[in-house]
Amino acid sequence: MESHILDVLSDRVLELGPKAAASGAYRHFKLTRDADGIAWLLFDRDGASANTLSAEVLSEFDAVLAALESARPAGLVIRSAKASGFIAGADVNEFRGATDSAAVEAQIARAHAVIDRLEAVKFPTVSVIHGFCLGGGLEVALACQSRIAISDARFGFPEVMLGLHPGLGGTARFTELINPMQAMTLMLTGRTIDARRAKSLGLVDAVTEERHVRNAVKDAVFGRLKRAGPGFLHSVLNAGPVRGFLASRMRSEAAKAASPEHYPAPYGLIDLWEKHGGNKAAMLAAERSSFAHLMVTPTAQNLIRVFFLRDQMKKQAGSDNKIRQVHVIGAGAMGGDIAAWCANRGLKATLADMKPDPIAGAVKRAADLFGKIIRKRTEVRDALDRLIPDLDGEGVRTADLIIEAVPEKLELKQKVYAGLEPRMKAGAILATNTSSIPLQDLRTTLEKPERLLGLHFFNPVSRLQLIEVVSHDGTDPQLLKEALAFVGAIDRLPLPVRSSPGFVVNRALTPYMLEAMVLFDANVDKTVIDAAAEKFGMPMGPIELADQVGLDICLAVGDMLRSKFGDLLPPTPAWLRDKVAKGELGRKTGRGFYVWRDGKADKARPVSAAEPDAEMIDRLILPMSNVCVACLREGIVDDPDMVDGAMIFGTGYAPFRGGPLNYARTRGVENVTSALRKLETKFGGRFAPDAGWENFR
Repeated sequence: MESHILDVLSDRVLELGPKAAASGAYRHFKLTRDADGIAWLLFDRDGASANTLSAEVLSEFDAVLAALESARPAGLVIRSAKASGFIAGADVNEFRGATDSAAVEAQIARAHAVIDRLEAVKFPTVSVIHGFCLGGGLEVALACQSRIAISDARFGFPEVMLGLHPGLGGTARFTELINPMQAMTLMLTGRTIDARRAKSLGLVDAVTEERHVRNAVKDAVFGRLKRAGPGFLHSVLNAGPVRGFLASRMRSEAAKAASPEHYPAPYGLIDLWEKHGGNKAAMLAAERSSFAHLMVTPTAQNLIRVFFLRDQMKKQAGSDNKIRQVHVIGAGAMGGDIAAWCANRGLKATLADMKPDPIAGAVKRAADLFGKIIRKRTEVRDALDRLIPDLDGEGVRTADLIIEAVPEKLELKQKVYAGLEPRMKAGAILATNTSSIPLQDLRTTLEKPERLLGLHFFNPVSRLQLIEVVSHDGTDPQLLKEALAFVGAIDRLPLPVRSSPGFVVNRALTPYMLEAMVLFDANVDKTVIDAAAEKFGMPMGPIELADQVGLDICLAVGDMLRSKFGDLLPPTPAWLRDKVAKGELGRKTGRGFYVWRDGKADKARPVSAAEPDAEMIDRLILPMSNVCVACLREGIVDDPDMVDGAMIFGTGYAPFRGGPLNYARTRGVENVTSALRKLETKFGGRFAPDAGWENFR
């Protein structure tokens, strides 16, 4: 028993070879040698919790390799000393604001020389990989002769998410090492794989536990480890005629996900492999110029901006989460999914409703979700154990946070609060998931209005990362801070907003969706309206989005906002009310604007349908930027970057545009306001440019 416990504990501690001296010759690396003459190089980037590759780190790595070439050890082990993982990739900070592709190419050439040097050393090299091994980190591992993975390792090339492809030799080395079709798929999707899958693909030679690392390293260095190598199929797939055929198939697959004009990186990668696959030297050279060309595109620079926006929003959450138990009232689509997501993230979640059926439905949906997103069956069971059906609402007494997700009716919500308040424990937060009712109206009947705030989740809860954290004038600042930390703890991004009709996201989306209905009213085919938004780069058009959200919800939000903002919004067509009255609510009822089958809209486009023009795109898109500027001017949000982040992470607004305010800045404020004025002259006051443009920079 005791030895078993020691085994488990030894797995927690990284096997880092002989103990390194506290002060070594290098800032980011520690170098030691064991009794077998094997050099252990530990990567431990100074002042960082994770290893990333910066120009400075690579330059020092080059110096280490030069020293090793002279010392000629029996072998070299490269390992991370960080508990978080091997190497998380390149230091993305160094990519920001790049405008000169020649300068980028020169920088990449210097980095390539270091990795080429690692590959060329005259002694056996082995990387030992735990945790994440991504992007540039995987490219370092690929330049070693052997790779040993600890069973928790994760491998991937996420560069495509930043509008790039691998740039440290990965395109050539990866397609040479493993089946090029599988290598290309991983690079084109940015997906990560675990150690077992990496072994079956031939990316790693062995999978082991920490306590066996020393033996595995010896086997690798002294030639006892059977190394994975390319098979006959690899050379067939890398041959010219086959590459041409496969590349055209890859292009048509890529086109289903993203257009080349918006997202050039996948197509750049396919071109590279099609032209140079199987010729390593040519592919390495072409990779450098292709990567440098992509780096300076607006797409890559905006996606890099989005990468940092996510970080900035995460930081707003803080890390001191005090919420351990959440009680959700209302087990409908939103409430049920909120409770399930909290349980998935390790919190106890009690779920209450007036009737048992919605709770049962929510638990079934949770089981489906957990089955998809959690790998271990025991962990699926644990997550389901944390989701507790609570028909009597007993969870109120012990919950740190209560989230009310009942239908959008003021009287109903106030009635719920009246029953809740006396039973809540001291210090608990009362949060509403309302998307349309201002908190000022909700707090009027509360005994302790200071503990009311809004936590507005977006649908689908498991996919959309944004939560609007809404405060009113009297919200307790400490509770607001706790709510932000809770959002971070459930792996979501908070947007602090002051209460106002529609907050930010719904207020900006409503004119987009209502304008689509005005176009539909004027006999423009629904598929053309959706195509206009998709041509701009939206993940789906406004008509399909309305069906996804539910036409009843669109109508309620539209009516509420029109009651506050009047003719600044397009009118709500009468036929929309008829559709809702008939129960044609969109995806959830199988019919709305589209007919829905198996969760997909039937989007057959009439042959006679015209192509969308620039004016139609402006009518849909520019009002979003206009509303975002109004929200800044009114002080609903303080930071324009946060507004862009909210629209990207809450609505999927075209990420490569960098958000509605960034789009306006890029297009030019003058250009945007004059386009709005033209639309105002032609279609009416709802397009009038907001006064906030005067001060927007």
